[in-house]
Amino acid sequence: MTRAPDIDPSPPPDEQTHAATAGGPPSRVAAWQSRLERLMARLHPWRWLWPPMALAAGLASFFLVERQQWLGAMLALGMLLAWLLLLSESLIGRLLVRRGYPALPRGVTAFIAQLIHQETLFFTLPFLLATTVWASGQALFTLLILAMALLSILDPLYYRLAERHRWLYFAFHAQCVFLVVLVTLPTLLHLTTGQSLVLAILAMLLFSLPSLVHLLRPLTTRRLLAMLALLPLLAGAAWAGRAWVPPASLWISGSALSPAFARQARHPLGSTPLTPAALTGQGLYAYTAIHAPRGLNEEVVHVWRQNGVEVDRIPLSIRGGREAGYRAWSHKQNFPKDPRGAWRIDVMTDSGQRIGMLRFTVSEDKEAATLADGTIHKPSGIPGLSLRGLLPPPAPPDDAATPSGKAGPLEEATESADGASGAQR
Repeated sequence: MTRAPDIDPSPPPDEQTHAATAGGPPSRVAAWQSRLERLMARLHPWRWLWPPMALAAGLASFFLVERQQWLGAMLALGMLLAWLLLLSESLIGRLLVRRGYPALPRGVTAFIAQLIHQETLFFTLPFLLATTVWASGQALFTLLILAMALLSILDPLYYRLAERHRWLYFAFHAQCVFLVVLVTLPTLLHLTTGQSLVLAILAMLLFSLPSLVHLLRPLTTRRLLAMLALLPLLAGAAWAGRAWVPPASLWISGSALSPAFARQARHPLGSTPLTPAALTGQGLYAYTAIHAPRGLNEEVVHVWRQNGVEVDRIPLSIRGGREAGYRAWSHKQNFPKDPRGAWRIDVMTDSGQRIGMLRFTVSEDKEAATLADGTIHKPSGIPGLSLRGLLPPPAPPDDAATPSGKAGPLEEATESADGASGAQR
């Protein structure tokens, strides 16, 4: 059975001799190497503490993004610095060897890589668990990350993967790079989810090159050309599957359907069964409160679908920083001649990632039709685990807000400083 490699704090005898003869007295670099190896040897028995610590850091960053933004950003920055250390480790090792110093033992480098993988997976889990739409394909993505997190703490499986299936190990590594870029950039740089997703895909492709090289060995000219042709295909596949990737910085904190809307109070009103006559006469308001990190400006879209077929797209702009969520609504009045059937409103980013969904049924039978009563519902998460439920309750609406708006022939939009925007068609 494969197990975690033992960490020997002293380098092999030949490396000791080489270091001594190359530089005379022990240098500062060699001394720091020896200290690092001894430190890793002391930490090795306590490695089981690292995953829960990483999970706690992820939870802290998740909640501190709103209350202490700088502290949440510092935790995310620490994640990126750890990855820079890991990615530069092989380069630093080669430079040391060229200068006559011994490289770090393989057991030490493997142990450091495992710690950073664990840190990445457990740090990002709170963001994924809170933003996953569990009634969609995003559930498979998050379950995959949960499986990877479990694998990273099972030493026999993890080191068997690292030693016997190198191409799969590099793919594991590339997926961790994708996660750390996807989660940290919206918080650190206030990039939109679409911009962060593009950069995460590019980073994943870059660090999947070792996996492709390993698969195509021996690397001939023909195989090199095949690898270069494969990279755009992988990028296209990753982009096509973006709807399955949770928007790690956005989630719906409340949603409602209503026949009327109090625009000054930013609150749904009224109650009616969704029959064809009701939709024709009043239309329907879809209200969503969308949580976003402070300083993030994002465009979202309400995609209205009847029996799975898209019938309308209504864009909305949101701004982050409001704990109760940025209140956005769309008012649809132009329904098909026969609006009966199962309807779904997908709340999407402009890059195509699903933030949430609202479902309702239109029927002549009032008993079968959905009752649009303006009640704001919180989205359901994993049974027994709702990270969003730990956030503060929605703040009362600000009646004193002064809206400013713009209007077009088919769409009317309003936006206010207290965190609300809407559009109708």
